[in-house]
Amino acid sequence: MPRFSVIVPVYKVQAYLHACLESVLEQSCSDLEVIAVDDCSPDASGAIVEEFAARDKRVRPVRLAENVGLGRARNAGLEHATGDYVLFLDSDDTLTPGALQAIARRIDETGGPDVLVYDYARTYWTGEAVRNQYADRLTQDGPAPFTLTERPELLQLLMIVSNKAYRRAFVEENGLTFPPGFYEDTPWTYPALMSARTIATLDRVCLHYRQRRRGNILGTTSRDHFDIFDQYDRVFAFLDEHPELSDAWRPLVFRKMVEHLVTVFTRPDRLPRDSRAAFLRRARAHYRRHRVPGAPVAARDRLRHGLVRLGAHRTYRTLAAAMRVTRWVRGFAGRLRRTLGDTALQAHYRVQLRLPLRADRALFSSHDGRGHGCDPGALEAAFRTHAPHIGTAWIARPGHHPTLPSGTRAVCPGTAAYWTALARSKYLVSNTALDHRLVKRPGQVVIQTRHGTPLKKTGLDLQEHPAAARGQDFGRLLRDVDTWDYVLSANRHSTLVWERAFPSSYTTLEYGCPRNDAFHRATSRDVARIRDSLGIPKGARAILYAPTHRDYRRTQRSCLDLERVLRQLGPDFVVLTRARLPLASSGARLIDVSDHPSVETLCLAADALVTDYSSLMFDYANLDRPIVIHAGDWEAYEAARGTYFDVRASPPGAVARSEDELIDIFATGHWRGSRSAQLRAAFRERFCPYDDGRAAERVVRHVVLGEEPRSVPVVPLRERQPVLAVEQVGPRA
Repeated sequence: MPRFSVIVPVYKVQAYLHACLESVLEQSCSDLEVIAVDDCSPDASGAIVEEFAARDKRVRPVRLAENVGLGRARNAGLEHATGDYVLFLDSDDTLTPGALQAIARRIDETGGPDVLVYDYARTYWTGEAVRNQYADRLTQDGPAPFTLTERPELLQLLMIVSNKAYRRAFVEENGLTFPPGFYEDTPWTYPALMSARTIATLDRVCLHYRQRRRGNILGTTSRDHFDIFDQYDRVFAFLDEHPELSDAWRPLVFRKMVEHLVTVFTRPDRLPRDSRAAFLRRARAHYRRHRVPGAPVAARDRLRHGLVRLGAHRTYRTLAAAMRVTRWVRGFAGRLRRTLGDTALQAHYRVQLRLPLRADRALFSSHDGRGHGCDPGALEAAFRTHAPHIGTAWIARPGHHPTLPSGTRAVCPGTAAYWTALARSKYLVSNTALDHRLVKRPGQVVIQTRHGTPLKKTGLDLQEHPAAARGQDFGRLLRDVDTWDYVLSANRHSTLVWERAFPSSYTTLEYGCPRNDAFHRATSRDVARIRDSLGIPKGARAILYAPTHRDYRRTQRSCLDLERVLRQLGPDFVVLTRARLPLASSGARLIDVSDHPSVETLCLAADALVTDYSSLMFDYANLDRPIVIHAGDWEAYEAARGTYFDVRASPPGAVARSEDELIDIFATGHWRGSRSAQLRAAFRERFCPYDDGRAAERVVRHVVLGEEPRSVPVVPLRERQPVLAVEQVGPRA
């Protein structure tokens, strides 16, 4: 008997069926059967099922003699199911990697509940994936398993059948079956959740719920949408048969029915125009039939309830038209207000430009207003230390104000204070382009820090790579470059790239990268504190995974199956991932740090860096800790983006060309072996000649205090002592 029976009804899905079945058969948990029900599909879907069955005995095809619809096809699959748990998967949807393993683990943890509810994400034809908006209802905090009475918020989730695993014995005991018609999930999911003696949740996306551009059944305009009335009649009939459940759940089901009916009515692609009035009449009858007297209606829901209760089709259309006009008027008023506001602000800016420059003011910006950080952050701290007579301010959006240190001032972009600071601050420091409306004044000093050492093409060099340069205004770029007085560089390679890719008359300060000063100031106690704050277990080896953006890919999903990597490496390793994990929960060993505000802090916490082509490798090399390059798609990346050298030929450590090679490098210890150390030493010699912990001080002393460049001598590479990683305590790796 298999652990899971995955029932897949199949009808006119030949373009999606391969992906659906492969997503199940490639699961790390292989104790399963796939019951693929061919609902007399007129396309090649049936043949595809046969092909899968021929090469994998876990696929059990069921052929129906006539088309019976989605619900009855699922019933046919149930008759053949032998697994402990049953899952329903629509044939254009997919399971996420590792989903069944996570489901099995959670079932074991919670003692085999009747129903396990897991999360899903809507995936669109554009490549976008959006997690369920009520994901917080699936929290695993608190007792488990539980009953619906203890967690009624589960009924706020979309009532679909495919985001749940059902104990097969529970399904049989309660005689759960699907009715014919549209919205067949409704009279299954409500009774299942209400009848379940034990329920558990899994806060992890296990299902990709495809939102097709065309061809989705519920997106079909027809009178079949009237089936929704029969489906809710079945739910209320179930409650009538179970009076012990009726009092508790009838009011809630009634409210959900009203919401559902309004959704169907207001969607423009569902009901034929000539049937809309009839739909409202049926809705009004259902409202009166199933209404619970005295049940409260929230203020925000009263208009919808009024629509259904009165069946006021013309009134609703009038109100909807009035609301559209109101929205247009508000939008127009908003646009007019913004135009007048911008005009007033520009007039204010012109006045400020005529006032004296403030020699004791410096304005900083990092990543277009995302708050304190990166090289501008390190320079601002150096300003306050070595030139305390200079007052500092930061361009930062309100949400990023908490990142600013005490002693500096926040300036919101687009405000009068912002334009005043741009007009009158002597020093302007940024790692991105300043406002294109900036008027560079005589005496103003613009310091451009850039983003570290470049591997991928940038600036004018992107003209050779139109895919990567998409949307780049090279004229505006050069106008911004012409405002620069100084550009920071960490090494000779960067200097040569900047002067070619951003040609102008600025001065290059080859003094090192200010943000890397932190690697030499931090202590072992700082490292331990950071690791604790990130939740890294004691004694674990932490790998920081930081991939770069792919211009040639529509979506930026990780090139690595990080859960598989961790399974292969064992419990001694954890991964801090900068590859965003919006569709799966982080855990004790896979920690999503995509939104962490300080990459320098993450570097200090990590025992090793795994990256592909991110410039972070040049910064991390200053820590003299192991680096592994994962270059599985180098040719595609190089063709789309362009690079300044082949990192595989001059790497900072071991190079993996596949996921299996990466696993092998860590499993065998090559990641921290002697060859890795030799490559890292040569890499540091080439790219880290000035990063000795005093780069920011050099810039401030030269630019602000007017001291000679050699006033802060560079510490030789061999004499530097960056803070050790946990892994390095003792002999150096």
